[in-house]
Amino acid sequence: MLYGKLSELSEKEIQFLIERGGELSSVNDIVSSILGDVRTEGDMALRKYTQHFDGTSIDAIEVPLEEIEKAYNTIDKELIEHLEIAASNIRKFHEAQMPKMMWSMQLAPGIELGQKITALASVGAYVPGGRASYPSTALMTVIPAKVAGVRNVVMCTPPGPDGKVNPLTLAAAKIAGADHVYRVGGVQAIGAMAFGTDSVMKVDKIVGPGNVYVTVAKMQIRDMAEIDFPAGPSEVLIIADESAHPAMVAADMIAQAEHDPHAISVLVTTSEKLASRVKEEVLEQAKSTTRGEIVSSSLNNAAILIADTIDQCIDISNSFAPEHLEIMTKNDDMVLGKIEHAGSIFVGSYAPVSVGDYASGTNHVLPTAGYARIHSGLNIMHFLKISSIQRISKEGLATVRDTVISLAEKEGLQAHADAIRIRFSDPG
Repeated sequence: MLYGKLSELSEKEIQFLIERGGELSSVNDIVSSILGDVRTEGDMALRKYTQHFDGTSIDAIEVPLEEIEKAYNTIDKELIEHLEIAASNIRKFHEAQMPKMMWSMQLAPGIELGQKITALASVGAYVPGGRASYPSTALMTVIPAKVAGVRNVVMCTPPGPDGKVNPLTLAAAKIAGADHVYRVGGVQAIGAMAFGTDSVMKVDKIVGPGNVYVTVAKMQIRDMAEIDFPAGPSEVLIIADESAHPAMVAADMIAQAEHDPHAISVLVTTSEKLASRVKEEVLEQAKSTTRGEIVSSSLNNAAILIADTIDQCIDISNSFAPEHLEIMTKNDDMVLGKIEHAGSIFVGSYAPVSVGDYASGTNHVLPTAGYARIHSGLNIMHFLKISSIQRISKEGLATVRDTVISLAEKEGLQAHADAIRIRFSDPG
């Protein structure tokens, strides 16, 4: 764990923290090879790589409806209720994001301009597996797509050692409204959704988080399908002052650390006392966590940094562009107002990342590794596309006739100019 005053840390140490995510390039060749096999071998490659990476053989790649129903019916009813509550909150939040699907404006007499928004035809949702099941990610990826009006939403998720998908993930897929579920994960799943196979539907866009291999796979298939954004190992940055509770801050760092050995947890604070107490709490809480080995490894990526001012904390956060940002200060609104880059922002001591991960309704599929500088977290607009509309009369065209002709001829596009002139020539 990196610990110390910002003024005493080397520029190299700080840059190493900010410029994370460099491991992506190291797996390019492996990912490219797997994608190539999926493209040429289809289902055969999916079965081969599932055996290799997941240690299980699969026959039927698509999970049949009966298996999904059975899984749903085996889940404890109280847990189903909690999934339904989370799903309802997620649905409400994303419904509130829906834009007006068509609008127009009168630019001038005879010139009406507007937009028409339509949903994508098909979307693939990637739901990770492996170390844990992530039914919450099924909700977070499938529900917004369905709210947006996507007709075909398919889901890929890795099978367990028995060749079956975790029942809780299947139950979440049913609640979310997934149209098809495939028991395949990793790079091979991304390839299957991008290229299409005999079993897996080709989609227009792929969304969802994953490990470094999945992230690189998404980046490599963009000539075949669009993606949401790179979403790799999870991360949190916490801005706190002396008013923050050390145990709460430490608990949130531990919670982030249990995701993955490569997860990153950072505290930036103006209080040396808080920094010291949080470090003690982190080390103490790590002893009793159930995913101790993962947490211990992840804490090697953690940092507790002491800044001179709250503005310096904010500057570090904006440079880091965290996936998750927590603000625990005496003046949260002031800090919030100065934040420029963050995937999802949690304001106040009672807004831990955990609540956004599961049940507040905001989306937990977010850009990592500094991509929050240029990407938004998953939202309704990821599933929609915009067409511009122009309805123009002869009167309206006359108001811009000379402008179009002049500019077209200046660019050497005579036919463009003639397409305007002919509309004002004698019809005979």
